[in-house]
Amino acid sequence: MTHEEEAAAVTDIEKPADSRAPGPPLLRLWLRAALTLSGWVALAVTALPGGSPLRWLPVLLFVTFGPGCALLLPRPPAERTRPGGALLETAALAAPLSLSLATLTATALFVLESYSVTFFLASLAAFCTVVAPLPAVPLPAATREAAALRATERLKPGPWRGR
Repeated sequence: MTHEEEAAAVTDIEKPADSRAPGPPLLRLWLRAALTLSGWVALAVTALPGGSPLRWLPVLLFVTFGPGCALLLPRPPAERTRPGGALLETAALAAPLSLSLATLTATALFVLESYSVTFFLASLAAFCTVVAPLPAVPLPAATREAAALRATERLKPGPWRGR
């Protein structure tokens, strides 16, 4: 190993893990903060006069996309740089996932006989607040790609097989 390679290895070890990951961590932080605040903004706009688009549009967008995006975003840097449909898959899964969570929440509140729009939106906003800082749920396409990579790695000859 040359002196330059040793210096590069020492430099890589001294760097924190986030600095080596592609993608700006500040952008991921802002995305998580926006997902967290989106539910509370939707809850706050319910105080506006009824029938106003400034009232129903944020609520509609949050209920349709908020919880699903909180579960699926931000994608890990390796998945964002990988060619394929991970971004398309995230967009396609966010709405059905959000609407499923909204249906489960509304059903639970009806069963408990405590349904109100305020309590419904507060429950979904609290869910997004808890889930947004957590790592994203892996997507099926990313899981398939990772399994394919592991399978190709197992097929490669290695020193333990005497080759």
